[in-house]
Amino acid sequence: MNKRFFALLAGVLAALILLSACGSTPPASSSAPGDGSLSLEPSVSVLAPVVEPDPLYINPLTGEGTDVDLSANRPVAIMLNNLKKALPQCGISQADIIYEAPAEGGITRMMAVFQSLEGVGNLGSVRSARPYYVELALGLDAIFIHAGGSDDAYSAIKKYGAFNIDGVNGPYGGTMFYRDAQRKKTAGYEHSLFTSEERIEALLSGALSKMRQSHKEGYALPLTFAKHGTPAAGQSANTLSVKYSYYKTGLFTYDPEREIYLVSQTVDGQNGPYMDGSNSQQMAVTNVLVLCTDINPIKGDSAGRQTVRLTGSGNGYYACGGAYIPITWSKDSATDPFRFSTADGQPLTLGVGKTYVNIVDDSAPVTFE
Repeated sequence: MNKRFFALLAGVLAALILLSACGSTPPASSSAPGDGSLSLEPSVSVLAPVVEPDPLYINPLTGEGTDVDLSANRPVAIMLNNLKKALPQCGISQADIIYEAPAEGGITRMMAVFQSLEGVGNLGSVRSARPYYVELALGLDAIFIHAGGSDDAYSAIKKYGAFNIDGVNGPYGGTMFYRDAQRKKTAGYEHSLFTSEERIEALLSGALSKMRQSHKEGYALPLTFAKHGTPAAGQSANTLSVKYSYYKTGLFTYDPEREIYLVSQTVDGQNGPYMDGSNSQQMAVTNVLVLCTDINPIKGDSAGRQTVRLTGSGNGYYACGGAYIPITWSKDSATDPFRFSTADGQPLTLGVGKTYVNIVDDSAPVTFE
């Protein structure tokens, strides 16, 4: 009886083992069926590359993507002081384009251009216009903000019907502009005039709401952009120096990690970064343009004001990504925008980002390293 019992028990155990083996999952095999080999390699998941969607809209001054369509809006161009005692300027780090040109007596002034004023805050100190700055604003079909101007500047404003807001001789001095109390103490009354994003927007949506604030029909800014605008076959431009006069020299130093040029300047013997007084940020741009032209003192002008030719054509340089190439510029009339071309006559492509435009005399020293 014991023998029969143990034989039966052994049979039951064998059946259970067989059933367990039949219900198990066989190891995965990458070999052909029937060759008897097994794969010991772990499985690998292949992730699809992340594709960034194209932006809905493009800022026409920078080529950067935006969530709101700004392309039809007239930009705002504002005159800024660059005397040593009036520094630092406020709002410059958020400008899409900075134009710099001589004014008089060796000093320069900037015109900062904004496609949108959102988040800019205070702007200044605001200074007077010259006719060539009016031409720069006209070429952008911009709203031009200034504080007074030369007789020639007022003549140009009247001749071309420029949309201008004047902080000295206009009717909006008390609402559009204000005097910064601290600047009056440290820099003097003439260097204390400021405005702000809030004041400009309030005026444009209020008293000036009937003025044309969209681009005129058919207007198109002839600028094209690429994600990486480093010029092909360009020469080294890790640093770029532009000497305007004994009073002012501009310096642009390339930062390869951020792929931008950091802007510094020497003003009346004082060297330092070109800073924004609103946020303590150093001015940084993707593109640096140097436009060479005829600049001459106006005969008989006691203040030493200059004539600056912006129409016709001339030579210059373009730097981006640590390299530069020679270019040509052209501007058909006072109201037309600049056009930039490479040496072989092809339209210049800028890098996506902010641009600094230096306008200097043909004889001005411009060096690259």
